[in-house]
Amino acid sequence: MALVTGLGVAGCGASGYAGEGGSSAAGSSVAEGFKIGLLLPESTTPRYEKIDGPMVTQSVARLCPKCQVLYDNSDQDAALQRQQFDAMVADGVKVIILDPVDAGAIAPSVSAARHQGVRIVAYDRLVRGPIDAYVSFDNIQVGKMQGQALLDALNAGGDPKRGPIVMINGSPLDPNASDFKKGVHAVLDGQVVIGKEYDSPNWSPEKAGTAAAEAFTALGAAEVIGVYSANDSMAGSIARAMRNAKMTKGTPLTGQDAELSAIRRILLGTQTMTIYKPISPQAGYAAQMAVDLGSGKKVTGGGSGSGTVDNGTSSSIPARIIQPVVVTKDNIKDTVVKDGFWKVREICAASVRAACKAAGLS
Repeated sequence: MALVTGLGVAGCGASGYAGEGGSSAAGSSVAEGFKIGLLLPESTTPRYEKIDGPMVTQSVARLCPKCQVLYDNSDQDAALQRQQFDAMVADGVKVIILDPVDAGAIAPSVSAARHQGVRIVAYDRLVRGPIDAYVSFDNIQVGKMQGQALLDALNAGGDPKRGPIVMINGSPLDPNASDFKKGVHAVLDGQVVIGKEYDSPNWSPEKAGTAAAEAFTALGAAEVIGVYSANDSMAGSIARAMRNAKMTKGTPLTGQDAELSAIRRILLGTQTMTIYKPISPQAGYAAQMAVDLGSGKKVTGGGSGSGTVDNGTSSSIPARIIQPVVVTKDNIKDTVVKDGFWKVREICAASVRAACKAAGLS
């Protein structure tokens, strides 16, 4: 993904995203409302069902009270997502907010829908084909942040090449996973010894845990000095594999998504860090883009992170790119708690109450 900054106009909507231009023949009135589709890729990662879906729906309701959001989740099934997409087009949606399971597999449906006048907002993952807008995070930066956090933790224990690390990347079908991998390798290559590296199909926590266990056996669990996990769901299974292999508590382990279980592991010292991606602005931008497109307005940028991206079909897709945040034990209170992503009472269950108190979360 290439981001070209500098595309901006004065003024922002309620979500901080601006739209301009008059009504088009395909546009509908916000006052009358119209249908907006929302397709999310999976439910294994808790954020999609618990956070992204409700936040996008609520943001649309604020911007267009009479608009109807049609929602579906494909549970990592690319063929099912195409069926869901095509069904939404047949049901008369004006816009689809799409987070693809497989960015390439969905492209023919995207092209067909676009010919019928349906507008497409790529959400979180860049979609191939003739899309109208994109909102996500700086995914290469996510990988760099993960890699730097792991390298810092390894350096704190001595020579970062004193033993091998294990890398468990995300799904090879997810373009974001490729960006995370690029980012982490940009930091770690030449600085550490990568003993084993795997891609986890469909971001499967179970397969990630199995791959980690196999790596620990092959390399020697006592020799492994750190583990890169591309997200928190996989980190949970990897942490269990580390415990089963009797690896030293505190052996560096990365993550992403700021899942509740990951925040607790960080407090307990069984995970080193996670990446917090503020979903509220992402959902707000996506909703504003969808409402603007559905009402015949041209989507444009405004403010930090505005620009364009190239998805191989077009080199000038309007985009908003949001900066991720590293979360460690030292800044939980000032990040996920301060933003209301998690409440202290949600984090501080009985099993982590002492660790919460030690971290100032009480």
